[in-house]
Amino acid sequence: MGNIRHTFTSPLRHDHTCHLLYSTYSKYEEDWSSYPHTHYFTELFFVLSGSGSFLVEDETFPIAKHDLIVINPNITHTEKSSLEDPLEYIVLGVDGLNFVIDDANEYLLFHSDEMKDQLDFYFRTILEETENSQKDYEKVCQNLLNILVVHLSRYASSSVEIFPFHKMESRECSRAKRYIDSSFQENITLDKLAEIAQINKYYFSHTFTETYGISPMNYLTQKRIFTSQELLTSTDMSLAQIAQQCGFSSSSYFTQCFRKSCGMTPTAYRKQFLRNQ
Repeated sequence: MGNIRHTFTSPLRHDHTCHLLYSTYSKYEEDWSSYPHTHYFTELFFVLSGSGSFLVEDETFPIAKHDLIVINPNITHTEKSSLEDPLEYIVLGVDGLNFVIDDANEYLLFHSDEMKDQLDFYFRTILEETENSQKDYEKVCQNLLNILVVHLSRYASSSVEIFPFHKMESRECSRAKRYIDSSFQENITLDKLAEIAQINKYYFSHTFTETYGISPMNYLTQKRIFTSQELLTSTDMSLAQIAQQCGFSSSSYFTQCFRKSCGMTPTAYRKQFLRNQ
């Protein structure tokens, strides 16, 4: 296995950017054996050439040239190369980054011809910069990463969260948070989230709040409010329909939560938006 890793030692990070930890170039050779593993950070896995398969949690899918797999923190994953068509790839380790995925998947897979030239440019340039290590190369790589993340978010229609650099997600908290992101319309309780996280609910609530700066139930409400704001400004759905769509138990409870969060009723919010158009 040809494997070259370049580690970034300078914390070139501001409050609203993620941090590039390393870039790794790998080429499959017959002595390589892969195994499932996790990281506290996100990995961006870009295939330069070859083919094989990728395992994420309990799902396996094929990968090939120009595919990009984004694996969020604390997700079990590994790659397996074809013997006839060996994998060659670049991996970026990125701290403080999390893609909000609205379905049940634990990853994002990009395999579009529209994106391949851009992806090839960003990954190869970051690798070349780290290999040459000229003056301010880490700044160059960090800026390229920031632009790459914006492009991926646009293409995937997936929002991106940037976490404080010193905080690491626990696997238990990230599991519960992903459940909220994908199932916030359902009747979710703290007991249910603790069950998903598989830890004591009091410890879970404390850990979640410490990690994300907000309690799990407040995060759930926030997710519902953000979604209701989108529906209020982009549809003509009634308040009752929006309340049901966002997981609120009733229109009155929806209005109560919305007023508390936004300082006005949902109706007033919609009228204000229409006046500003």
